[in-house]
Amino acid sequence: MAAKPAPPRPAPRLYLATPVLADPAPLLAVLPRLLAAADIAAVLLRLAPSDPRTLITRTKAVAGVVQAGGAALLLESHADLVARGGADGAHLTGLGEMKEWLPQLQPSRIAGVGGLPTRHDSMMAGEAGADYVLFGEPADDGTRPSSDAIAERLNWWAELFEPPCVVYALSRDEVEEFAAAGADFVLVGDLVWAEPGAEAAVLADAEAALKRGYAAAAEAAPASRG
Repeated sequence: MAAKPAPPRPAPRLYLATPVLADPAPLLAVLPRLLAAADIAAVLLRLAPSDPRTLITRTKAVAGVVQAGGAALLLESHADLVARGGADGAHLTGLGEMKEWLPQLQPSRIAGVGGLPTRHDSMMAGEAGADYVLFGEPADDGTRPSSDAIAERLNWWAELFEPPCVVYALSRDEVEEFAAAGADFVLVGDLVWAEPGAEAAVLADAEAALKRGYAAAAEAAPASRG
């Protein structure tokens, strides 16, 4: 009997993190253009501290633009404001925040989890039902694993676990590397905002890198399985 071709994994997509915003107006001025420049699955809204009413108002303003552009809006933390702000979900940090908020967000909202420094933490989040796990984001002190170490964890996760994996990329080269390593989504933030006025071009370049990495992985994958 001939071996069946192995099904290809879905193509990875971009996930855009905003700067930490005290005023969303500058972002709103460019956001529609950015959402049109590349295939962005979701936007992670990072808000500067303020009172709940102000945070809800800012979330609503961004949510309308993001959702009109075909992407989901997630709040970084502030899980208590997701529903009132019209967001699609929250990005939770660490297992403690996950345990508190995941049951309250799901199934109607997305609950992604980062702040998972060990493989065991990642497994705990996956087993708890997180909608995705995030690897590679800088710690509070700015330190971060090497790109090789991040790619190794991606490979491990992609081979063994079902929940989607998001990985944080600091450069176009990392976008390509992580797409090849098995990421379902690649989170870009500082990479995009470091070049004021060129954000759309950077996103388009990141999407091209994503496609190159995915194509390279597809070429390297076994053509069939028993």
